[in-house]
Amino acid sequence: MPHLFDEFALKGVTLRNRIGMSPMTMYRSTDGRLDDFHLMYLGARAAGGFGLVFPEQIAISPEGRTSLSCAGLYDDAQIEGHARVTAMLRSMGAVPGIQLGHTGRSGSEEPPWAGWGQIAPDAPGGWQVVGPSAIPYGAPRRPYPVHALTVEEIRALHRRYAEAAVRAAAAGYEWLELHFAHGYLGSSFFSPLANQREDEYGGSPENRARFLLEALDAVRAVWPEHLPLTVRLGADDFNPEGTRFEDAVVALRWMAERGLDLAELSFGGNTDAMTDPLWSQPAAWVERAGRIKRELGIPVAASWNLGVPQDADAAVRSGDVDVVLLGRPALANPHWPVWAARELGHPDPFGLVPEDWAWWLRNFRGHEPSIGWPAAGAGA
Repeated sequence: MPHLFDEFALKGVTLRNRIGMSPMTMYRSTDGRLDDFHLMYLGARAAGGFGLVFPEQIAISPEGRTSLSCAGLYDDAQIEGHARVTAMLRSMGAVPGIQLGHTGRSGSEEPPWAGWGQIAPDAPGGWQVVGPSAIPYGAPRRPYPVHALTVEEIRALHRRYAEAAVRAAAAGYEWLELHFAHGYLGSSFFSPLANQREDEYGGSPENRARFLLEALDAVRAVWPEHLPLTVRLGADDFNPEGTRFEDAVVALRWMAERGLDLAELSFGGNTDAMTDPLWSQPAAWVERAGRIKRELGIPVAASWNLGVPQDADAAVRSGDVDVVLLGRPALANPHWPVWAARELGHPDPFGLVPEDWAWWLRNFRGHEPSIGWPAAGAGA
């Protein structure tokens, strides 16, 4: 049975281990571009041993960002910054991944430390948010009206997904994930809490999945066949009126039939009224990921509360999960894989970092306390 530090091959890509860094919104972009901050921040995680590294969710349109200071790939001028990042990640031994998405009715927001509130459409820094139906996410944080997308606008957004995927390939990304979770546009189309349309994009589970499937089709048509195409799906709203996990199983089967290479499970995020605490429990998604893997026959990834090395390794050894994705643990410790390898008794933990660094760390073991292993709070 594989373990956390085994390689993982998918399509024409091989990860050096089963550890990925999740997309984390950093609010550090100007005009949607990646810059020196992203080069430093993401390069450090690649040098720290992560096998797969994502920037934050990358917006397919200006209005698809969370805030004006979030990143995008909706303009050719943005390719250069992404290409610098992908080159750095590859040089440090990681596979560069990109997560494309649109925030939908959850956009036009302030950064969390500024209040995390939604900005009014006519206020500086704000814009008109969109969704499947004219249903606001809800007060107090996201109270503003939502524009219900027309069919023509939906098709235009699918073209945006494809155009962003073409730019992603040009920028050197080798793994593409579509973000259909966390209350963003894809997730809101899939959820009855946000989608009350009466046309072909609403009503039945098949209709509610149509936006997602057509976005997948648009990207599959332009994304290189030898590179992984994956999805993060909001598989449960944890609310009796919202998306249920059984709906997600069916939708992922449809996606697998249309060329999906791997599924990552997460929560729907279409309401704050979550009545089931499962989503926040340690290793909450591992068992569900295993069901998807067994029933659909596709690889799966899991995130959320897997920052304890023993938990992450157990998830992979169980056979339920192929790749573990870490967010806050990766922010807390850019060398989390090395720390985890030491915690788990790996015979060569420094083998996870570039060879020039590894030589120094392997050959001066008597000085370990001075280099700070393990990092405080690394498993948070």
